[in-house]
Amino acid sequence: MFRRQLELPDSSFFLFGPRGTGKTTWLRSVLPPVKARWFDLVLDSELVRLTRDQEVFTQEVEALTAGSWIVIDEVQKLPLLLDRVQDLVARHGPSRYRFALTGSSARKLRRGDANLLPGRVVNRLFFPLTSAELGAGFALDSALRFGTLPFVCSAPARSPLRLELLEAWVQNYLTQEIRAEALVRDLAPFVRFLDVAAVANGQVTNVSSLARDAGVARPTVQGYFEVLTDTLIGIRLPAWRPRARVKEVAHPKFYFFDTGVVRALTGRLHDSLADVERGALLETFVLHELRAAISISGCGGALSYWRTPAGAEVDFVWSRGNRSVGIEVKASLRWRREDGTALAELVSDGTVGRAFGVYRGTRVLRDGKIDVLPVAQFLDRLWAGNVLG
Repeated sequence: MFRRQLELPDSSFFLFGPRGTGKTTWLRSVLPPVKARWFDLVLDSELVRLTRDQEVFTQEVEALTAGSWIVIDEVQKLPLLLDRVQDLVARHGPSRYRFALTGSSARKLRRGDANLLPGRVVNRLFFPLTSAELGAGFALDSALRFGTLPFVCSAPARSPLRLELLEAWVQNYLTQEIRAEALVRDLAPFVRFLDVAAVANGQVTNVSSLARDAGVARPTVQGYFEVLTDTLIGIRLPAWRPRARVKEVAHPKFYFFDTGVVRALTGRLHDSLADVERGALLETFVLHELRAAISISGCGGALSYWRTPAGAEVDFVWSRGNRSVGIEVKASLRWRREDGTALAELVSDGTVGRAFGVYRGTRVLRDGKIDVLPVAQFLDRLWAGNVLG
């Protein structure tokens, strides 16, 4: 068991996260069945029972004592239950019953016009394990090579089990289960798209090029990207456009949520890390850490990247109101002055207030106004609250 940093909210909440990140395990640790009434929709018997008669859900909840917690696991499998939750909250008030609603697909909720309980519940996100949660067990090369999904990190370090588990996750979830939930109709073009999208992880999204490489129509590729983002398997990182006088790139980048999943999709799991893939993987991992830190700390703000047509680029920009932080990530063991050129430009003209360079070296450096940190020191500062804000 890994101790997760997310704290149980005081009120009803949605808990969204990709399948396999440990949502159910965490909920069972903070709201075990002896303390909460569980409706586990992963179980076919429970799903069939409640599909036949949703009124029984209301009756069973109303039989509970005031202040009880009710967990509905994988609520997207039966979105109509959210109408029942809304009714219970409206009739009894927000504090009589508290609901924990987990989901790994926002797509089925939105497409089904599900009641997302506006003003009734708060949202929480769940991620693969962070460096802070791994603690002394965190090793950068392992995180880049195999990712940080809990079932992978708990497997013996030198065992082939972690490779087999990752490959099974990709085969069983990203293909069969997504198809079973009718998110894609034809599996073959979706699998070809996944292969191409994994190779393009961390790059500016060129839908036309990806469609050509995958042999799939452009609108279909756009739909596939929506499937991946709605199921939380990937995220689009928007382009940051702070200055009208500069023509900046406006297309988003696409990142998968876990480095191990990327390597499984590209067929590289059994190989050592290659230099050609290390840069994108390190960016992906740092992005995962930034997103998790923003969500868990509640600091708010938005992440983006900055790039001009001339090629000047900053990997990540965090912004909130008039505050902004630029972060440049390099997989090299040495930090060169030219590595921070674009970032220094944003600092010098006041576009960003603080700047960090992250690299795989061992020394803390100062490059003009840029704090250059080894990966581990940057992550320590991030989780201590000394990077964003």
